[in-house]
Amino acid sequence: MFLYDTKMRKKVEIQPLSETLKVYACGPTVYRDAHVGNMRTFLLNDLIHRTALAKGWKVKLIQNITDVGHMVDDTDLGTEDKMLEQSKKEDLTALAIAKKYEAKFHQDLNRLNILPATSYPKASETIDLMVQLIQKLIDKKHAYQGADGSVFFDARSFSEYGAISGNRLADLKPGHKFETEVDDNKKFHADWALWKLAPPTRTQLIWDTPWGSGFPGWHIECSAMSLDLLGDEIDIHTGGIDLRFPHHEDERAQSNAASEKEVVKHWVHAEHLLFEGRKMSKSSQNVVLVEDLINKGLNPLSLRLVFLEHRYRQQLDLTWNTLQAADKTLTRWYRLIAELKKVCQPVVDEEYLSQIKGFIENDLDTVNAILTLREVEKSTSISNEVKLHTFLSAEKWLGLGFDQDFIEKEVNFSEAVLNLAAERKVARANKDWKKSDELREQLSALGVEVLDTAKGQELNQLP
Repeated sequence: MFLYDTKMRKKVEIQPLSETLKVYACGPTVYRDAHVGNMRTFLLNDLIHRTALAKGWKVKLIQNITDVGHMVDDTDLGTEDKMLEQSKKEDLTALAIAKKYEAKFHQDLNRLNILPATSYPKASETIDLMVQLIQKLIDKKHAYQGADGSVFFDARSFSEYGAISGNRLADLKPGHKFETEVDDNKKFHADWALWKLAPPTRTQLIWDTPWGSGFPGWHIECSAMSLDLLGDEIDIHTGGIDLRFPHHEDERAQSNAASEKEVVKHWVHAEHLLFEGRKMSKSSQNVVLVEDLINKGLNPLSLRLVFLEHRYRQQLDLTWNTLQAADKTLTRWYRLIAELKKVCQPVVDEEYLSQIKGFIENDLDTVNAILTLREVEKSTSISNEVKLHTFLSAEKWLGLGFDQDFIEKEVNFSEAVLNLAAERKVARANKDWKKSDELREQLSALGVEVLDTAKGQELNQLP
């Protein structure tokens, strides 16, 4: 299996360091719903997971749940923790907020057919690990306590900082990402907080430590969890490209400084997702959730298919049109598989599966894997038995639900729609194409798509 390593800046062969492939995946901050852009990153984990299992490897995948310490601005001690900010908005405790959105996160993973991780450790439940790691960094002279009691990582003590992102300490100036102003408690402006002193106004998510009552910085949790659950030899660390700096740079510095070795062998990132040409944000009012697809009558796996039709490390502009097209493709494929199951049994033929396997193992080239399935679908020279075997067997890599029973969606059209459709059928029989087109437009205005197939006129309810 080959993947693109962000740190090495090239495609490399993945060979597990032990009998088990060990993967650490940055998970959600559970103060709100994860949007479809987050899901693209989580799908990257799933594709690696599935590919490894298909190769016969054992996999240990750890994905953290951030439920404390992720600040609105991660360097300003006066800013609000995102969990506490949402707690005030919804008038719930921080713990209730975390439980609510973690449950929804797992629900969305299931909807997208993403295999569960081996473990989902929570930041709030691993404070002791963070405290132990911070003390170790202090003992090794990589961290220090500031005047206000907060503990900072000494960025200049780690000479290889910037290897993942290319950002060098000498070039970083106050005002870079996540820094609003110079903190007088720091020795150097690019140092970051490992443990933060809690202000008097903070009443939730605080713990007593040798450095006073407070809460962890955002980056320390991933180092503490990964070192504890996976050890100091980790095969792959994944995340969205936005985490490359500063989160992954800081995490690498912490883990390597504590272990005195290169802990993560390969860093793999998923690219940004746009929606209809713009970055998803609350201010743009274009944040899309998996729930939104379902509410529009789309199969949530249509999102998975759209992701698979694009390379994970290329920016993707998602649109409702592409999602609707993917939904139709999935329905067509499900219908094909159901029909083939009625008339034949799968016959093993590895030709096309070998192609799919080769594409997937070559840096998760799902684009060509999907194109291969389309070729198999349309081919008149491939037997039904081989088609059925190819689709069913491709499921282990693609996770598109080919192994599920297909139930045709029942759509009850209104009397007005049925009357227009009947009128159009007559118009087409009379070759009155102008009238036919006018009726098509009227049906479209009612949210109904008309398809003229070899079997006749078909109606589809638009989302």
